[in-house]
Amino acid sequence: MNRSGASISIIIPSRNEASGIAAAIASARSPQTLEILLADGQSTDDTVAIAHRLGANVVAAPPGRARQMNAGAQIARGKILLFLHADSTLPEGFGIAVEAALADPRVPGGRFDIHFPESRIPMSLVAFLMNQRSRFTGIATGDQAIFLRREIFARLGGYPDQPLMEDIELTRRMRRFGPPAALRQRVQTSARRWQHHGVVRTIVLMWALRFAYFVGVAPTRLARIYYPPRSVGGGAAGTRDRPSAS
Repeated sequence: MNRSGASISIIIPSRNEASGIAAAIASARSPQTLEILLADGQSTDDTVAIAHRLGANVVAAPPGRARQMNAGAQIARGKILLFLHADSTLPEGFGIAVEAALADPRVPGGRFDIHFPESRIPMSLVAFLMNQRSRFTGIATGDQAIFLRREIFARLGGYPDQPLMEDIELTRRMRRFGPPAALRQRVQTSARRWQHHGVVRTIVLMWALRFAYFVGVAPTRLARIYYPPRSVGGGAAGTRDRPSAS
């Protein structure tokens, strides 16, 4: 994929996401998409093979979502970087919306609203609250397909190398460069972990972790609470392992 005039590099961190990676890649195609980069953290299933077959470029990286996204960004050629979770899909016309938002030189980047395909009221309420909170604070979660200018990403030093809250920290720092765009087009993402662990329980955990982070608790300590023991050593990257803890 190398379209003249295209400006967006889509970076998808993955780890054992064979069941959903094809949909994510398909949704990332647009006239504005310069390239799709799969930043893979040592998948042992067919994730990489599927990505190759669909024309995505694959870069190997140490497991850990922040490390993987940084590895993808390092080789990206687009003027705009967009980070998409492997179990999420972008809305139709996303490329036009992103370029329109960044036509304003004051805007360093932004995010989309989020939508869960499940029609149950609890998940609709979760999405509504996430979108409103993000619109009010200017801070986004990785589920919302964060995008930003490449030069801003470089000035921020990329995602912080931490096992949790990397999306919160990046977007919090990004606000220093100007007001972020809060696009109303909706990214669709899986609610599987929310449903598996219970919506109320997961909401309470998310907010408790976020509060602890803002008062200075180290991300590594929070990760020991949040991740299963098998994934603490750097953070499992596949979005099946967690919703954004933010």
